[in-house]
Amino acid sequence: MHFDFCTLFDRNYLFKGLALHESLVDHVEDFTLWILCMDDVVFDILERLDLPSVRLLSLGSFEDEELLAVKESRTPVEYCWTCTPSLPLYLLENESELESITYLDADLFFWSSPEPIFAELGAGSVGIIEHRYAPKWEHLTEDSGIYNVGFMTFKNDERGLTCLRWWRDRCLEWCFHRVEDGKMGDQKYLDDWPSRFDGVVVLRERGAGLAPWNFENYSLTTSDRGIQIDGDPLVFCHFHSLSIIRGGRHFALAYPEYGVTKTSAKILYPDYIRALRRAIAQARSVDAEYSYGMEEGPNRVVRLVRSLPPLRWGFRFLKRFVRSAIAAPSSLLHITDGGRKLT
Repeated sequence: MHFDFCTLFDRNYLFKGLALHESLVDHVEDFTLWILCMDDVVFDILERLDLPSVRLLSLGSFEDEELLAVKESRTPVEYCWTCTPSLPLYLLENESELESITYLDADLFFWSSPEPIFAELGAGSVGIIEHRYAPKWEHLTEDSGIYNVGFMTFKNDERGLTCLRWWRDRCLEWCFHRVEDGKMGDQKYLDDWPSRFDGVVVLRERGAGLAPWNFENYSLTTSDRGIQIDGDPLVFCHFHSLSIIRGGRHFALAYPEYGVTKTSAKILYPDYIRALRRAIAQARSVDAEYSYGMEEGPNRVVRLVRSLPPLRWGFRFLKRFVRSAIAAPSSLLHITDGGRKLT
């Protein structure tokens, strides 16, 4: 079975995108990964690396008048979010041979084939996955939404295209990193899709959608069959909030919202960290000065200040921060390729 995926990232996420690609090569026999390069650094490095099963899109060839009209009003992160629905729509409208396209966040990493996910989608036209927050993080649904944008499938049919066009229009109208009138970035728009659109399937595959905010919901084990999540094969993990420090020598959770147990750190993170280190070396093989997206060093005070919600976000986000800070581990979590340590 052939799979068509797409993703987008800038220079700060390049090494995560390279790790994602490596995991697809390892676990998906036949695929194409379309990468929208959000800056020239990414396009130049990827063009020189000439990765297998990859097709590149430059930002200049992708942007249209509507995207350019809102670009200056968005931060770089907000503009990436604004482009997210436009990318799969662009591919479905311009690559007639595509039967479907699956959007992937760059910080996903696969451990097995995604075939069970597509089998579950069946005759559906749109596949989305819930955040599946652990009980102590359920309050995050208020601001981040029910569903996670990290893995989404759209078929090249009327139902899939109708949903994508609606989502693109909404993100062009409003896509900011704040909560406002029930909106937050590109993500809260998904909350009512199962009732708004025909053909939307909420995917229940246990091995899909593992992330720091729901680790506590599952039992993780290893065997000769790989990593198991409640006895089923782990398909992919979303490594949200992992921060790279000192050129890849150290890794840490960037935000206080989430905690990682010793078991999950030991099972999940070593393979990913080794892949990130290989990705950094890969980028530096064609650009010796590559160091984007890496912090100089861990500073608890700086991390705490960065994690505080801006005053403009108001009282709701302040409450969220306090609740998360109380629930999170008091120590800064540093993850190594052998597990974790607390400092």
